Amino acid sequence: MEKLRSLRKQRGYTQEYMSKILSTDVSNYSRKESGDVRIFDDEWEKLAAALDVPVEEIKEERPNSVTQNNENLTFNDTSSFHQSGIYNCNIPNYILENQQDYINLLKEQIEILKKNQK
Repeated sequence: MEKLRSLRKQRGYTQEYMSKILSTDVSNYSRKESGDVRIFDDEWEKLAAALDVPVEEIKEERPNSVTQNNENLTFNDTSSFHQSGIYNCNIPNYILENQQDYINLLKEQIEILKKNQK
């Protein structure tokens, strides 16, 4: 996401600063900025607000790597069933990372709610 990276550097902001805007860690923000992990619409809005620009000025769509790299991506059938009873599924890493990002966000929100109940 070259537009985002370039504008962040122009403003003199660090990846650490930007990661705090998204309530995530620096390594996750770095993956988002490099295009390895999806930036969601609400995150684009937060980033644009922090950089004081319209979303359209920084937002870049990531190519759909599922269709480009895995034309026939499917879950393996029972032929991949191992003696341990575990199925082997071909799930792209970026989907797993996005799910982990969401889980982390939910955990943070739970902690905030717990603190507010006290």
